[in-house]
Amino acid sequence: MENEDYLALEKRIGREHLSERLLRQAGNSAKLLHQGEGVFRLEKFLPVDSLVSIGLRCCGLGGLVRRNFLGVRVVTRHWSLPHLPNAFEGFRLLQLTDLHLDLDPELTPVIEHLVRSTPHDAAVVTGDYRNKTDGDYGPCMAGLERITSFFAPERWGILGNHDCIEMVPSLERAGLPVLLNETADIRRDGEILWIAGIDDPHFYKMHDLRKVRSFAPGEACVILLSHSPEIYSEAERVGFDLQLSGHTHGGQLCLPGGLPVIVPCRVDRMFVNGRWSYGTLQGYTSPGTGSCAIAARLNCPPEITLHFLHCAGPADQADFVP
Repeated sequence: MENEDYLALEKRIGREHLSERLLRQAGNSAKLLHQGEGVFRLEKFLPVDSLVSIGLRCCGLGGLVRRNFLGVRVVTRHWSLPHLPNAFEGFRLLQLTDLHLDLDPELTPVIEHLVRSTPHDAAVVTGDYRNKTDGDYGPCMAGLERITSFFAPERWGILGNHDCIEMVPSLERAGLPVLLNETADIRRDGEILWIAGIDDPHFYKMHDLRKVRSFAPGEACVILLSHSPEIYSEAERVGFDLQLSGHTHGGQLCLPGGLPVIVPCRVDRMFVNGRWSYGTLQGYTSPGTGSCAIAARLNCPPEITLHFLHCAGPADQADFVP
């Protein structure tokens, strides 16, 4: 990243935020670990990804888990939001997350086709564009540019725990504006829907929910983009309407029935995959569009999610899961 890019980021998010993000990125743990805590500390000492991949092949599952990895589906969800302005009834918000585009180049055209064939009004990507946590992030940018070219004009992304702050200029040049504890607004017929995006709350812990919520009026409808679902209780206290997250991959390699074996953050099972609610906050944790570490999925299909927004009252349509 050029020096001018650092200066632009400093002006935009403040010296304190930028300096702290860079300091945390420089920590040795960020370069050694995929997730940074819990069972993933084993990656310091063992080639966990390789061992899992070998184990799947030995069990005769190698072909199946790769087909599942490439079998991304479109899932439709409907939400009734009490503060949603009438002008946004039926608004279609497309969510992708955890792309990890440099893991396997065959995934990009699959996602590109699905985005191109799924009509939507706005699109969001809730973090983790690359597979590693350090090194060259260039390989995932070309794929991202192909995908974003088919997004609606109104589109935003946020950073995940695999994403360094230096990626922001490249992401935005690839056609994806990034929200760093910032908000954006969508306007229709004089009414506003707010999109709030926070910096990674899981590994780098650079989120500021109160700051980002303060940018919108108190009674406004605000949709929160948070890479990890784990900040749900604070998000509810601060007053968001809907939280869209990823990070968990739904477990990625699950037991029959979708029961996750490992979850990369400390949350109750209800927050790991799919629709949830907490107090006045509604939320959705996507199982992810890509996969992490190995190009494999078991009992946990990857997806892109089309969220339909509705005004107060039960939605007429049911969710559709293919």
